[in-house]
Amino acid sequence: MNRNALWIWIVLMLCMACKPSVSEGLKVTVSGGQLYIGTTAYQVRGVCYHPVPKGSTNIRSFETLEQDIALMKEAGINTIRVYEPIGDMAVLDTLHARGIKVIMGFGYRQNGKYDIASGTYKEYIAKFKSHKAILFWELGNEYNYHPEWFDNALENWYRALNTAALEIHNIDPNRPVATAHGDLPSKQVVDLCEAVDIWGMNVYRWDNPSSILEEWQGISDKPIYISEAGADSFMTVANAQYEAGVNERAQADATDKILRAILEAKQPCIGLTLFSFTDGWWKAGNVDKQDRGGWAPNSSGVPYDGAPNEEFWGIVDIDRRKKEVFFTLKKWYTK
Repeated sequence: MNRNALWIWIVLMLCMACKPSVSEGLKVTVSGGQLYIGTTAYQVRGVCYHPVPKGSTNIRSFETLEQDIALMKEAGINTIRVYEPIGDMAVLDTLHARGIKVIMGFGYRQNGKYDIASGTYKEYIAKFKSHKAILFWELGNEYNYHPEWFDNALENWYRALNTAALEIHNIDPNRPVATAHGDLPSKQVVDLCEAVDIWGMNVYRWDNPSSILEEWQGISDKPIYISEAGADSFMTVANAQYEAGVNERAQADATDKILRAILEAKQPCIGLTLFSFTDGWWKAGNVDKQDRGGWAPNSSGVPYDGAPNEEFWGIVDIDRRKKEVFFTLKKWYTK
């Protein structure tokens, strides 16, 4: 090999090494109620991730991504679940390089940007379908609580969901399609959405969501994961041994029981994405400070006060200080 040929070969090898994010060979499948990357079983030990900084009204920022990933890795988190697509290739490359997979969520209406109603979600999937950071695609987030978004007929949503899942399978046959349902769907709903491969469920049943895993066995043999579960760190009222006000111990204790119930369950479950990575100051009032209060559908099951204080759900606070629950999560995810 002459010198010029040698240099060309070296450059080609370096170019290939600099593209770790794309691989046509990546295949994610489901079988027997489990999730596989290639032939390796994969358990989701995840967290919901929507990093909105102080002073912002529900607009994400990835400026703290490196810091956030370091905290995730320390806690044993291997997956993040996002509620809208990440369109920045550099963000996905960074997540992949650090070993974090993404459950990529699409909303029905997100101002025409990669959403289901406009059909632009298909453009995103065609562009990013070979990115190795993406674990699977997910459509909607507990839309069954919002029939008013679909002319008061949830059948409209379920038909759109199934149609979108079929479209995704045509574009990307190498990954499953999921949805995130508010608690347990009926068998009729699951049958209507036959193209959905994985059913995520947002479950707030106090500090023990495991009953939903058993109930699911009577509905379907498709894989299930817990797409949301957890507790907030503010007690609206005192209850049991937990005092009213900011109470990280209540959050940590509830999360400990929730994680035990899911991770030690006998029924098949591909894992969970705990809600949530960071506190969100945009959800209940003044975006420049942390407010108590807020509202969420079917929230009476939030431990231990039956009240979802929407700005207090993080395992870290808005400044990335570790809350007590961080160490609870770490105990289970690194076990």
